[in-house]
Amino acid sequence: MKFGISYNMAYFGVDPERIMAFARHAEDSGFESLYLPEHIALYPGATVGTMELPPSLPYADPLDCLSFVAAATERIQLGTGVLLLPYHHPVVLAKRLATIDVLSKGRMRLLTVGLGSLPGEARAVGVDFSTRGRRADEAIDVMRLLWAGGEDGVSFAGEFFAFDDLCQFPKPVGVTHLPIHIGGSSRAAARRAGRRGDGYFPGGALGPDERALQLDLARSTAVEAGRSPEALEYTRWGSIDMSAEGIEALAAQGVTRLVVNPTAPDLDRQRDQMSAFAQRFALLDTSLSGPA
Repeated sequence: MKFGISYNMAYFGVDPERIMAFARHAEDSGFESLYLPEHIALYPGATVGTMELPPSLPYADPLDCLSFVAAATERIQLGTGVLLLPYHHPVVLAKRLATIDVLSKGRMRLLTVGLGSLPGEARAVGVDFSTRGRRADEAIDVMRLLWAGGEDGVSFAGEFFAFDDLCQFPKPVGVTHLPIHIGGSSRAAARRAGRRGDGYFPGGALGPDERALQLDLARSTAVEAGRSPEALEYTRWGSIDMSAEGIEALAAQGVTRLVVNPTAPDLDRQRDQMSAFAQRFALLDTSLSGPA
């Protein structure tokens, strides 16, 4: 089991000193990874599930913040939970991600993408809300094509994106393409993870039967697509005060990574929570000595 931690800018703020201190303490405590969320724009009445989002929540750009974190740390892997993929042009996004990977010496390895659930956010960036699934699938294909392409260029002709003989450098460090994990709590997300994902990171308040069904669906879809279901990482959200028994139960369900959220509002108590979790599960004994 690998352990990541999330920093929610919307509630903890975007003070650079606090973000830097949080990331450094997470790294020093032995957490494998740091995850940041994304919303590009909010509006009065925007609702996720039953929760209304105050429009003044300070969702800073997660990739810009991860670049900042990379400069302040040495080992911790960089992740998004989740990046709203349909709202980004994949040619631009591929360049941004590869650049972060190069500058972080190969740590931009936990990109998790989702579709977004706010129709007004989609309209604001000129995206038809009903097409965001197809757009996300195409964006994944475009980014992987660009990362793998050489000096002769690559071409693509799809429903949403098209180009001829395109070259994009620099490349990600030491890999053909950056891993892309699929977020979401729907069966469509599970199928997307099986067809195209390097991992599946479901969220939401799903019951145990539906969670098991979705994981089986992701794995069976991988088989149908000629991919290895064993290679599909399975990440879940968890509580920072989770017990060893809770961790063992998740491991028995096939979970390979747990991402926890601090609950304390201030940095000092967040540090205490991270340290206590790290000590409880001996993170420093199992953490990597460098980027994977």
